[in-house]
Amino acid sequence: MPARWPTASDLMAPHPFTLPHDAPIARALGLMRTRRFHEIPVLRKSRLIGMITFESIARRSSRALDTKVEHLLILPPLVTPTTSLPQIAEELLAAGLRAAPVVGRRGELLGIVSRTDLVRALPLVPDAARVRVEEIARSVDLLVHESDPCRQVIGQVRVLEERPVPVLDRRERLVGALGVADLGSLLWRPVVGGKRDARAGRPVLDVKVGSIMHSPAVTVPVGTSAAAAAALMSRERVSSVFVVEEGRPPRTVGQAELLQLVVGKGRSGGAHAGIEDVYVEITGLRGSGDPGLLADVDHLVATGLRRIGQHVRPTLLSLHFTPHATHRTSDLSLEARLLTEEGIFYASHSGWNLLAGVSDLLEQLDEQTRRVREAERQRGRPGRGQVPEEEIPVDDPDLERRIRTATRAGGSEDDR
Repeated sequence: MPARWPTASDLMAPHPFTLPHDAPIARALGLMRTRRFHEIPVLRKSRLIGMITFESIARRSSRALDTKVEHLLILPPLVTPTTSLPQIAEELLAAGLRAAPVVGRRGELLGIVSRTDLVRALPLVPDAARVRVEEIARSVDLLVHESDPCRQVIGQVRVLEERPVPVLDRRERLVGALGVADLGSLLWRPVVGGKRDARAGRPVLDVKVGSIMHSPAVTVPVGTSAAAAAALMSRERVSSVFVVEEGRPPRTVGQAELLQLVVGKGRSGGAHAGIEDVYVEITGLRGSGDPGLLADVDHLVATGLRRIGQHVRPTLLSLHFTPHATHRTSDLSLEARLLTEEGIFYASHSGWNLLAGVSDLLEQLDEQTRRVREAERQRGRPGRGQVPEEEIPVDDPDLERRIRTATRAGGSEDDR
């Protein structure tokens, strides 16, 4: 790792744009559109009280445009001038935000630090030039067509807030991208007779995606380094790029994937690092009717990481869930990316049972890391096992029984 990681004081933009607590959301949308902001600090008598985000506005699109921003605030993570690059990256990933305020000892607002600021510093991350985009790329959560009405995507604002989505034409060719800033320009349009497009004389959400998307989409070929992708994103002022490969749907590498590299490198190299020090990020998992679901997932992850820790030293585990619910099925896709000091490992799974899927992902990662250790042993390099396998605690019998039962039930349905 670098001798000294950059801190918030090195990376932040001082004197950021702010809004008073009683400003209307129309003014916030105007700033977001003209300045390409996603979050804006809100002050009351020069004191920071929260942030207004595009997502908080879009999720309440029925609100009148003269609603005060203080009614839509979120509480952001507070970053100090001495917070390091990996710590800022971790805070932004955990909060799901693109920027965070930097505050002084008395709580005064000193500046704002964004994901874009962190991505610009990516060349300082060890080995960033050796990581290829296909190693960290993620499947897209949403595909839209240029002929789709914007009404269909307003409900997916959380996906758009995280990263732009690809826009396809009738021949399924990539022709552009749709991001939260594009949607923001739509909501900001002047209105007459309610939220209607004054130019077209119809509701603004009925306009076509192709009329507001940005084109062409920014793409990179397979084999591009993460450092080169970060430089391209900074140069083009975009938050993600699409990885294109002939015969395959586009995948995406965004600021989140690049920040995961930063977090992983920031957590590596500790002499006493253990499984409890692994950063685990779970995205795409919406609320569930089962209050114990997240606890079960956490148990599976902890047990899987203990097994993986016998073979390699993990630093970050990213799990992403993509539901594909229709009127006939509730299948979902799961993707896992494991960053270790020995390299990056990837696993995927599709099925209807979430717990069985998580278990399968961790088994795949365990097998991959096991093979790495065996290869090291054959070359005469002993693996860095941490705990003998027989000492790994036995899995929760009840949870294991539930997974096995669900898996057998799913298999019998497939056989039928």
